[in-house]
Amino acid sequence: MRKKLAAGNWKMNGTKASLGEVTALIAAHPDPKSEVLLCPPATLVEAMAQTAGGKIAVGGQDCHMKQSGAHTGDVAAEMLKDCGATYVILGHSERRADHDESSAMVCAKAEAAKAAGLVAVICVGETEAQRDAGDTLEVVGKQLHTSVPEGANDENTVIAYEPVWAIGTGRTPTLEQIAEVHDFMRAELVARFGEAAEGIRLLYGGSVKPSNATEIFATSNVDGALVGGASLKAADFGAIIAALDAA
Repeated sequence: MRKKLAAGNWKMNGTKASLGEVTALIAAHPDPKSEVLLCPPATLVEAMAQTAGGKIAVGGQDCHMKQSGAHTGDVAAEMLKDCGATYVILGHSERRADHDESSAMVCAKAEAAKAAGLVAVICVGETEAQRDAGDTLEVVGKQLHTSVPEGANDENTVIAYEPVWAIGTGRTPTLEQIAEVHDFMRAELVARFGEAAEGIRLLYGGSVKPSNATEIFATSNVDGALVGGASLKAADFGAIIAALDAA
């Protein structure tokens, strides 16, 4: 059985004052059935890891493909690990769009994350134009093939499907559309990695909130969620964790 994962991406939000939300989340959900992960800005990774005290996992939002060097403003996977991170989000659609990240770059970053002992949460997903053109599975399949490195398994890789047109818009695909993509991703991963892919967790991300979490978590091959804005508040994220625990 794959352990469910509730992952929160704080994006470019939060200061040390925000860590009270972490304390509140732990107090409200001291022993969740699901694994809980929060990925704050790099400036908060160490402080959040200390605040969490091992009760929730902490991750970065990106890492460089190199271990060190003249890369001003970048953070290496080993640096995140040194701060207490155990995960790192890679290939988020905002990184792909805003920083022109290719799937080859994402794959190299995932290799670096694996080498540092971090679990890579690799994001894939189509734009609205690609969805409307009927190219969703082709796009997602290509991103999976080129973003996920060899040797992927349940110990070093999580895949997050994030339809770009649903992130932060309040729109979500139908449950049938989510199931279609998640079933497709499972089949593609198993075809490439064999039994090792059966344990890789598949997260859905894109306007997940307490009001729709229960039905999304009941969908085929959905092992949890990558949550954006709703992860910033303990009450909202806690409700999503509760829905996942009950799934």
